[in-house]
Amino acid sequence: MPSLPLQVAVVCSSNQNRSMEAHHILSKRGFNVRSFGTGSHVKLPGQAPNKPNVYDFRTTCDQMYNDLIKKDKDFYTKNGILHMLDRNKRIKPGPERFQNCKEWFDLILTCEERVYDHVVEELNSREQETCQPVHVVNVDIQDNYEDATLGAFLICELCQCIQHTDDMDDEIEELLQEFEEKSGKAFLHTVCFY
Repeated sequence: MPSLPLQVAVVCSSNQNRSMEAHHILSKRGFNVRSFGTGSHVKLPGQAPNKPNVYDFRTTCDQMYNDLIKKDKDFYTKNGILHMLDRNKRIKPGPERFQNCKEWFDLILTCEERVYDHVVEELNSREQETCQPVHVVNVDIQDNYEDATLGAFLICELCQCIQHTDDMDDEIEELLQEFEEKSGKAFLHTVCFY
C-alpha cells in the first residue's frame, strides 16, 4: 500500500456537476482531491436548451448563485441548479480550469472522453521535468444529477482500491479491467509524465 495518500484530481467540462460531486465524496472519504474543468467557459443549463448560462472560470459559485436567483429563482430551484451551486460553494469558492493548474497528481479521473483528450493533450504539451508518472483514467458519466452521484461513488471505490494496491503502476490495468466487468463501463487509461 502506498505510504502517502493519493493525490487525486477529478475533471469534467465546467467543474460544476460531475467533478464537484466526486470531489465532495472523495474529500469526505479522506482523499487529497482537487477538481477542475477543461472548457473555455462554465456552462450551466438555461431556460432553453440552446441558451445556457455562460460564466468565466473566475466567477465564484456565490456570484453564479446570485445571478441565477435574479434571473428566475423558482426555475433554477426546481431544476436543481441552485442546490448544486450551494453544494459547490461549500466545497470551494469557484470552478477552476485544469489548464491553469501546475500541481502534480498521482491519478487524474475524467468524466467524459472529450475531457480525457483535453487533459492528456495538456499534460503532453508541458515540458517534462521529473518524469513522475500520472495515471489518467476516463470514466464516462452522463451530465445529470443522478449519474453524477452514481459516478462519484464509482470513482471513490476505484480510488480506494488503487490506494490499497502495493504498486499502482503494476496493478492499475488489472484493477480497471475488474471495474469494467463490474460496472459495465469502459475505462480509458494512459500514463503521462510530469
